[in-house]
Amino acid sequence: MFVEITNEPRDYAWGSTTLIPELLGVAPDGRPQAEIWLGTHAGSPSRVVGRDGDLRDLVGELPFLLKILAAGTPLSLQAHPTTAQAQEGFARENAAGIPVDAPHRNYKDPHAKPEMIYALSEEFRALCGFRPVTETRTVLDAVRPGLLPGLRADADLPATFEWLLSGHPDVAEVVAEVTAIARDADGDSWATVRLLAAHYPGDPGVVISLLLHTVVLAHGEALYLPAGNIHAYLSGLGIELMGPSDNVLRCGLTPKHVDVPELLRIVDFTPVADPRLAPATADGLAVFAPIGAGWELLESRGERDLDADAPALLVVLDGEADAEGMQVAAPGFGAAADARVRLDGRVVIARAV
Repeated sequence: MFVEITNEPRDYAWGSTTLIPELLGVAPDGRPQAEIWLGTHAGSPSRVVGRDGDLRDLVGELPFLLKILAAGTPLSLQAHPTTAQAQEGFARENAAGIPVDAPHRNYKDPHAKPEMIYALSEEFRALCGFRPVTETRTVLDAVRPGLLPGLRADADLPATFEWLLSGHPDVAEVVAEVTAIARDADGDSWATVRLLAAHYPGDPGVVISLLLHTVVLAHGEALYLPAGNIHAYLSGLGIELMGPSDNVLRCGLTPKHVDVPELLRIVDFTPVADPRLAPATADGLAVFAPIGAGWELLESRGERDLDADAPALLVVLDGEADAEGMQVAAPGFGAAADARVRLDGRVVIARAV
């Protein structure tokens, strides 16, 4: 089975007005277009072109969700739970009688939500993971040595993070000071502070960003965001691949509910040296395969056959993909199962492992 699929862009306020239309080769309509969901998630299952019903009718429920994501402004700082944390939290909130759609509910389902982002724009900017405190101190001390005096070692990260989310009056003063410093400071970290302060003035996430890696992905590079990883997408167009879950715990850059105690339970404060996900090469394919995620992203260039023994989703960026008399030309989206698909051009494939 090989079919063409489609879906309507979702108009979240942070979406870009131009990036998805440019990808699809259509005129912008002036509205923000944030995401196109590709898959079987009940929130927005893909439609099958030329048929009634949606993709669930053909392949059942996929164990992953793929999105075309276009960030025009920064998204909220957030983290996702492990499977065990999601199961416990979902059961606890059910027992407490909290409606699943309540704005203060943390766990919408009992599943983890590992995710990765693969850059389609020439530059995709994100915050991802705590960096070693020695790196943060180098950035801070170059402009204001006394800033965040309690942050001296990696072990200080949990207390510093908790204090920044405490609502203490001194936090507002630090946010204002950091915002002022950033106006004349150089480097990616300070560029991120300026961006966040412009969109979320006074938010503690402005300072939290200095604890994290500012990552600038080039076209074709990727990030992996495992459970417990604090992250936020800042700008750019990418392919996001994730577990089919809605569990999000926010910690800043948002007017939505922030549950600090629950957030502190799930955040992983272990610093990471470099959060980028390097691809392996197999049979001429670039393979992005995060350990334990349960899915992988493949990039194919040129001509080849793809054996889709299990359901796979295809994003045809250049050229075409065809099988069983069906052709999906760029820019377009396809779904395959129990089929050999001929690829010619640049195609990105998501599949379970």
